[in-house]
Formats: sequence, structure tokens, C-alpha cells
Amino acid sequence: MKQVILVRKDLKMGKGKIAAQVAHASLGAYKKTEKKIREKWEKEGSKKIILKVENEAELIKRQEIAMKKKLPNFLVIDAGLTQIPRATITCLGIGPAEDEKIDEIVNDLKLL
Repeated sequence: MKQVILVRKDLKMGKGKIAAQVAHASLGAYKKTEKKIREKWEKEGSKKIILKVENEAELIKRQEIAMKKKLPNFLVIDAGLTQIPRATITCLGIGPAEDEKIDEIVNDLKLL
């Protein structure tokens, strides 16, 4: 079991901003996950992997695949209070879910 967070690298966000956006994505996807799956993920150590995507189009493409596979996901849309404009899509949380199901969507991506 794992959760992945996909972060747009074209936005050039600072480390703190990225950390906050990743936290939003993780919690958002977690809340959309069935309780039984959440409990299994937590029991296994709550593995999270942070990966990078080139741009918004790639992020949306990965979300569409996750939705077709019925995997819990959460798209983060920034409020625009700090480094980036309001309504900017920053990252996507997928899972928690079985490793294999998530790997089908993200196995070609690199770590952030």
C-alpha cells in the first residue's frame, strides 16, 4: 500500500510551499479513501512517495487515469495567498491504494 503525490515542477515553488501543497494533496486523497483501505495503509506504515511532473496537462492526464481506475485522488488548487496565482493547480494526491494499481499510473515518473 502507498500514496503518491505528484508535484508540478514548472511552477518553481519554494520548498516550504511544496511541503504545504504536498500535505494538502496527501490529506485530501486520504479523506476520499475507504476506511478499510486507510486502516490497512496505516498499519503498513503509511508509505508516501513524492514524484514530479512537467506541467498541469500531465498532472490532469494522471488524474484522469486515476479516476478511470477508481483510485482515490485529490487535486490541489492553490488559494493564491503567497507564491503563485489564485486557482493554480499545484499537485495531485493518489491513494492510498495497492502499490501495483498506483504504479500503473506513475511508474515512469521520477522522485521530486
